[in-house]
Amino acid sequence: MSAPDLKRAAAARAVTLVEDGMRLGIGTGSTAAAFVALLGERVRAGLDVVGVPTSEATRVACEREGIRLATLEEMPELDLTIDGADEVDGDLRLIKGGGAALLREKIVAVASARMVVIADASKRVETLGAFPLPVEVNLFGIGATTRAVEKALAEAGCTGEVVRRHDVSGRPVLTDGGHAILDLRLGRIPDPEALSARLWAVPGVVEHGLFLGIADAAILAEAAGDEAVVSVLGRL
Repeated sequence: MSAPDLKRAAAARAVTLVEDGMRLGIGTGSTAAAFVALLGERVRAGLDVVGVPTSEATRVACEREGIRLATLEEMPELDLTIDGADEVDGDLRLIKGGGAALLREKIVAVASARMVVIADASKRVETLGAFPLPVEVNLFGIGATTRAVEKALAEAGCTGEVVRRHDVSGRPVLTDGGHAILDLRLGRIPDPEALSARLWAVPGVVEHGLFLGIADAAILAEAAGDEAVVSVLGRL
């Protein structure tokens, strides 16, 4: 069974959580895109929901599917956010930001009464950090900010390198908010809470991809022969 099939299986379970009249946060990335497609099918069948997208890419996808949208200014309290994750551990701590939308994703998730993560089971890890941790930073003084982030890593007991993210054509990646992304290639993060606090203390850091105490559940799909088996971490 392919990775897209597993993502669709997790997304299909998440769509069953959506009820008529809900205010939804809608995530970014390939698994979230599978959710958008399935949600669009339900909307066209008569489901009435309003979504807040976490990126311009998600906004375009939702509009294509006919999903009614609003902003957080218009609708500052949400019922449910469905989003993917790059890693999730047994305590529902996440690494997110592979799609460079971590700031908007975290704002939307925190504005929601519940956040449910959807992913294939390969995203489940014992210790966070194999996936590079994204940090969104202001362009002003990025050199000084990078050095301060390196110091913060050492103070939090982490080792690794800090690399500015570039796209496939070699151009520096910019977020929808016009910020740069630093990827922290750490291998493992022994104390995510300590690292989070250290990163927050760095002027120039806009947001980081550690989502701690935010997710309520994770829906994980794995292959069992030709079928997808879906399990739930946490409580839906």
